Amino acid sequence: MHVYSFPPIENQKARLLILGSMPGAASLRAGQYYAHPHNAFWPIMGALVGADPALSYRARAVALKAAGIALWDVLASCEREGSLDADIHHDSVVVNDFPGFFAVHPHLTAVFFNGGMAQTCFHRHVMPLLGDMPLRFARLPSTSPANASWSRERKLEAWRKALAERGIITANRKALP
Repeated sequence: MHVYSFPPIENQKARLLILGSMPGAASLRAGQYYAHPHNAFWPIMGALVGADPALSYRARAVALKAAGIALWDVLASCEREGSLDADIHHDSVVVNDFPGFFAVHPHLTAVFFNGGMAQTCFHRHVMPLLGDMPLRFARLPSTSPANASWSRERKLEAWRKALAERGIITANRKALP
C-alpha cells in the first residue's frame, strides 16, 4: 500500500527537529503524529514540554512549537504493508524536502531521530543533499510500542537527557504519569 506522511508541526523559531520515519496505520487513520495508544511519544513530550496526551492534538502541537520543537518524518511517501518500518519497500521511498525546510528554519541546531529507521533513511537519502550544515544529530530510542526492549521510563530518561543537553528543557522535569 502506498502511504503518505503529514505536513510538519513547525514554526520558523524551532531549534530542534524530531524526525520519525513514516506514520503507522493508527496515525494515518487519525491524521495525527504518534496516534497509536501505546506509542510513548506524547506521554514523553507531556512530561518534558507539556504536550500531554490528554490535551487535544492541536494543543499538543502548540506545546511542541512553544518549546522550540518541530516534528516531521523523513519520508514523504513509500510503499509499506502494515505499520512496521521493517516493511517499508526501500525502492519506493520518497523523502521530504529537507533543503527547503532547513532554508526556512534558520534557528535549527539539532535533529533528533525517533528510532533507527528515521536515522538510516535520513543519512542515506537526505544527507547527500544537504552539504555542510551546522546541525547536531542524535538517534534516540524509538517511542514505538515495537521497541519493547526499552521501558517507557527508560525512554523518558533518554529523551530527557537529550532535550536537556540541547537546552530545550531543564533536566528536572516530572516523570511520566
